[in-house]
Amino acid sequence: MKEEATVSPLKNFVAGGVGGACLLLVGHPLDTIKVILQTQPKAPPSALYSGVYDCFCHIVGRQGIAGLYRGMGAPLASVAPMMAISFLSFGLGKRLQQRDPDITLSHRQIFFSGCLAGTFTTVVVAPGERIKCLLQVQSSSGESKYAGPLDCAFKLYQEDGIRSVYKGTLLTLIRDVPSTGLYFLTYEYLKCALTPAGQSVSHLSTPNILLAGGVAGVLNWTVALPPDVLKSNFQTAPDGRYSGVWDILRTLLHEEGPRGLYKGFSAVLLRAFPANAACFLGFEVALKALNIVTTSW
Repeated sequence: MKEEATVSPLKNFVAGGVGGACLLLVGHPLDTIKVILQTQPKAPPSALYSGVYDCFCHIVGRQGIAGLYRGMGAPLASVAPMMAISFLSFGLGKRLQQRDPDITLSHRQIFFSGCLAGTFTTVVVAPGERIKCLLQVQSSSGESKYAGPLDCAFKLYQEDGIRSVYKGTLLTLIRDVPSTGLYFLTYEYLKCALTPAGQSVSHLSTPNILLAGGVAGVLNWTVALPPDVLKSNFQTAPDGRYSGVWDILRTLLHEEGPRGLYKGFSAVLLRAFPANAACFLGFEVALKALNIVTTSW
């Protein structure tokens, strides 16, 4: 297998933004269902919805298909730049560790590059996640406290300043750093494994890109889901409900047991494969287009 040519940071950034937009368009409806299932009261019979399909039917029945895209404004403004920063940081992480371009990076080095990407993207992700979750839960409950993403951000800032906007940042870091490392490691490993001997990984077929991206997304969310459940509950809880990470973990385990950490797992799995397959396909197609259009970047 031939090594992939070094990609410039700028091309990684632009192609990553395209990948992020593809991820959002494909995955947001199931993300809405995931957040609603994660934040609903306890387990049956107290729960509002029995599962993914029941939640889907209730949302569509009350609000139509548009209800599945509630809260999309915040991630639309953040996911594309977030994924752009993610791919940029991942590429930079690889460059920092690869002093000799002829030497292949180890799996550990690729993982650390992914962890770096997860760290940098939190700055963009945390406030977008906070706003998105509040709007999704509001949509489910029928309340109308926030008129939209900008109104939500403004009211959060009015309530407690920038601290309120960034509520849940630590849990976002706990979720994204290790899972993003695994995300990129899995994709890079599968790209190499699926590339025929003697060929460059940059010529990987579309079905194989979709397979590698989809599997990477599933493994990423298998690791990320427990802290994501804690994050969603913490970000949508009234101020003062939880004193911190350990308090919300202790409360959730006491009320729902370990299974409570995997609420919304079905929605996550249904979303993870197609959304992340679309993300990596969008990234690879955009990268090829950029290589054709310009060689100066």
